[in-house]
Order: sequence, then C-alpha cells, then structure tokens
Amino acid sequence: MSQSPYRQAGYRLRFDWGLSGAREIAEQSWVVAVVDVLSFTTTLTVAMDRGVEVFPYRWRDESALGFAKRHGAVLAVGRSQARAGDVSLSPQTLRAAGDIRRLVLPSPNGSTIAVSMAGLGGEVIGVSLRNSTAAAKWTAARLGQGSSGVAVVAAGEQWPHGGLRPAVEDLWGAGAYLAALRAYWPGSRSPEAEAAVAAFERVSGDLPQQLHASASGRELAAAGYSHDVDIAGETDRSEAVPVLLEHSFRPGAV
Repeated sequence: MSQSPYRQAGYRLRFDWGLSGAREIAEQSWVVAVVDVLSFTTTLTVAMDRGVEVFPYRWRDESALGFAKRHGAVLAVGRSQARAGDVSLSPQTLRAAGDIRRLVLPSPNGSTIAVSMAGLGGEVIGVSLRNSTAAAKWTAARLGQGSSGVAVVAAGEQWPHGGLRPAVEDLWGAGAYLAALRAYWPGSRSPEAEAAVAAFERVSGDLPQQLHASASGRELAAAGYSHDVDIAGETDRSEAVPVLLEHSFRPGAV
C-alpha cells in the first residue's frame, strides 16, 4: 500500500489541522503539540501556573460528571453557564477561582485531539502563545539528537453546522512554537510547518491586537469574554509545559 501523501514524510517538524490532520502526521515516539489558543491550551497554561492538574475530556455530558467524580476533580462548566466561582474554558474564570487541585476540562477541539493522541505512544503537550518558547525548550530537551520528530496540530474551531473551521490564532500559536524550536532543535520543517512560521512572523509584533481582530477574538468579545483574548495574547508569559501523563496534564520538567 502506498504511503499517504498527507503524512509529510521526510520531515521531522510537521503541521496540520484538527484530529484528522493529527492522525496523518503523528508517529509513535513523537511529541504531539496541540495548539488551541482560544482557549483550551491557554487555559491549560493558566492551570499549570496555578498548580492545577487538568483532565482533558471530549464532551461535557453525563459521562464527564462521572469521570470527574472518579478522579476527585471539579468539572468545568460551559462558558455561558459559568457563575461566580465556577470554572469554564475561559482562562479568566480559572484565575478567579478559589482553591482547585484537579479540573476536568472538556473541549470539542483541543481536548478531544489530546485525548485521541494519548494512546499513540509519544507524548502530548499543550502549546499556546503564552508558553511557546518554554514548550520549544522542553521539546528540544526531550527529543535530543534522536530520530523522532514533532507533530504540531492546530485544533481549529467548528462551524455551527459541523466541520472544521481553521482558526488563525491556532496557526499563529503553532508558528510561534515552530519558530522557537529553530533555536533549540535542528529538525527539518515541512512546507506546511514553514507556512505556519511565516504566518506567525507576519503578526508577531502586533499579536494582542491581531488576536482581538481575528474572527475568534471578535466572537469572544461579542459574548463578553474579551479578557480571555487578553490572556491568550500574553506571549511567553508562562514557563509551564502541560504534558499529558496517563489521564491528566501536569507540568513537564525541563
């Protein structure tokens, strides 16, 4: 059987979109970097900064509640359902929350991809604009000079009728991480990865404003969550690298 042309074979740094793209480019023993800037992986870094262990989950349904109870964790609510003291996908709610040690964080995009990639055999990490350089340093130290590589996955969003909506903020987050990797690890980049870097470098001097101007940023602001966009634009503010260990994300040691 011929090899899939979508695999980006021959390159050690690859980039694609969504769960289908992740399945194409990821290989065993590789690092899979999931990028979901607004807001799953941004919220992950805020959680790691606070010392909160995060359990990713595909959907917030009755099974999610049982999963949270089994792990002694708080279950995040939907953004629109959050009341004072509740935690949702909004990183602002996590910053404002009281003492939380464990959190189940459902998401149809970044969380779903992370859970699906967990059984591949490599390591899954959460990357956002807040920790792109720290994640690049961690990745370089982890891979060393071996023959493994990195699959960078922009989670994207979903259209109301279903289907992947490529989200430019995830392209920028992936590009920021791939650009930082250049300084620490000399892996060859696929054309797709090069395009992500170019997109990031084009807006790198104006990222907070560009995030607010993006479709996803405008959507959140219109719903009253402009602070979430502000937090997502805190470029390299976090040194935390969320690593999926068994069922939960915990800070990876550099």
